Amino acid sequence: MSELAVRGENGPRTFWRSDSAPAVWSEARLARDVHWRRVATGVDLAELTLAGTGEAWRTRLVVVRLDPSQVSLSLDTALTRKGEPAWKIARAPRAAVFAVNAGQFRSLPWGQVILDGRQILPPEHGPLAMTLAIDSVGGVHWTFDGQPPASHVAWAFQSYPVILREHAVPSALQGTNRGLDVAHRDARLALGRLESGALIVALTRFEGLGAAFGSVPFGLTVPEMAAVMGSLGATDAVLLDGGISAQLVAGDGKNRVTYRGWRDVPLALIARPVRRAGQAGLRNR
Repeated sequence: MSELAVRGENGPRTFWRSDSAPAVWSEARLARDVHWRRVATGVDLAELTLAGTGEAWRTRLVVVRLDPSQVSLSLDTALTRKGEPAWKIARAPRAAVFAVNAGQFRSLPWGQVILDGRQILPPEHGPLAMTLAIDSVGGVHWTFDGQPPASHVAWAFQSYPVILREHAVPSALQGTNRGLDVAHRDARLALGRLESGALIVALTRFEGLGAAFGSVPFGLTVPEMAAVMGSLGATDAVLLDGGISAQLVAGDGKNRVTYRGWRDVPLALIARPVRRAGQAGLRNR
């Protein structure tokens, strides 16, 4: 049995237990503990401290909320001459108000990648795969495996596993021996969307040995990360490459916050300020 609690002024408050885990998240149990602060136009940041089981006993949760009507989303990449991953937070464009490693990686990204309208890698298929696509006018599309692809796509990447779909936790996360390792603990990174259409990104950092060891790959299980996203109010969510790959930057000027990874990656999701009103919008699938 495992459980998750949020640490507050009045001590830890449990919001999830594996022996009574909801199959459908109908309540955003962490909402009252999240105190958003605006770090750039269209970008809000919150940080919580979680108390988990085992090595997750002290975990920092970093949450970023993006408003696609106020930021322009795209992808960025960097490879060495030998074709090895070379993107890291330090390479984020100066104008970016948010950046995070995107997708799952072997050496290259897993699944489809479209950069500026050009398909670089073809789609992959799997029951827990999804595609995030940004169309030519900035609309954001979530497409799950088996659904028709979005049209007029400018940027897209795939990732897995889906950990929430229409508030529901996939059956593969609800027990053992269902094709997914539900016991392994690691630093986690997840991308979700809220009812409003805003995107939400959550990153965990281990705090048991102090801030200097925050990027050590200790942390939550996959079901626990599904619980985090569900309790934050996400309707849909998918894991991104966590562990030593997980890294993000959010904000501008004095508000800029950076969490670095140990490993260079091949792909990143970038947000820049919208240049003019109406440039970007929501078009959810």
